[in-house]
Amino acid sequence: MPTHNPFKNALAARQPQIGLWLSMAEPYLAEVAATARYDWLLIDGEHAPNDLRSTLAALQAIQGHPDSHAVVRVPHDGTALIKQVLDIGARSLLVPMVDTAEQARAIAAATQYPPRGVRGVGSAVARSSLWTARADYMDVADDEICLLVQAETVTAMRNLREICAVDGVHGIFIGPADLSASMGHRDNPGHPEVQAAIESAIATIVASGKAAGILTSDPALAEGYLRLGCTFVAVGVDVLLFAHAARQLRARFSGGAPSTHTPGTAY
Repeated sequence: MPTHNPFKNALAARQPQIGLWLSMAEPYLAEVAATARYDWLLIDGEHAPNDLRSTLAALQAIQGHPDSHAVVRVPHDGTALIKQVLDIGARSLLVPMVDTAEQARAIAAATQYPPRGVRGVGSAVARSSLWTARADYMDVADDEICLLVQAETVTAMRNLREICAVDGVHGIFIGPADLSASMGHRDNPGHPEVQAAIESAIATIVASGKAAGILTSDPALAEGYLRLGCTFVAVGVDVLLFAHAARQLRARFSGGAPSTHTPGTAY
C-alpha cells in the first residue's frame, strides 16, 4: 500500500532512484542540488560536519522541491539520535556500520512508536507532525518511515541474509570504501575481490525482496549496478564535484594538469 513517503513507494515498486550525496553541510547548496531534480539527496551526518540544526535547515531547503526526496544519514545507530532526526521531519534514514541482524532490529525499533518499537512520543512539539497540524500523524508515522542500513564490512557480508530478513528494514546500502578497507584493499573499492563481493551482496539483497543501494562517482559502475538490480544509486558527491571543477578550472589557467586521482569514496 502506498505511504506518505514517495521514495519508499518507489523502492517498493523497484523504480530506480538516482541520488546525490550532500557533504557540503550547507543548506543553501542543498537547495541548489534540489533544483537538479535528483530523486534523492543524502544529507550526510556521518562524514560531513552536519549537526541536528544544519540537518533541519537542509530538510527545509529541500522540501520546496518535491522531485527530490531527502534522506538523512545519521552518524551512528543511537536510539535517542534517531528519535531527534525523525522529529525534525526526516522520513528516510540511512544508518551506517550495521553488522548484524540484532543491530538492525534495534535500529528498526527506534524508528517505530510503541507497541511496534521504542520511539519516544513527542510529535506534538515536533516538525514531523507540523506541530499537530497533521492530525493523523500518529496513525501514519510508522508506515511512512523508510529505513536503509549500511552493510560495509566483512562481518556484514557474512550476516547479510539475516540483515535483509529484518522487518522494518526497507533497503540495504553497500558501502564500497569501508568494505574495501575491511577486505584489506583500503582506498581501492575497484579491486576485483571487492567488486565480486559487491555483486554478490547486490544479488543477495535483491533476492530478499529488499532494495539494494550504493554510491559511486563512476558513471559506468553506476550503470552496471543498476543493471544488477540496485534500486537507489548515488552518482556523485557535491563537495567532490565542486573540488574537481574548481581544480580543473584553475589548471586551465596555470598550465598544469589537475589531479586525476579519485579517492575511494569514504561513504
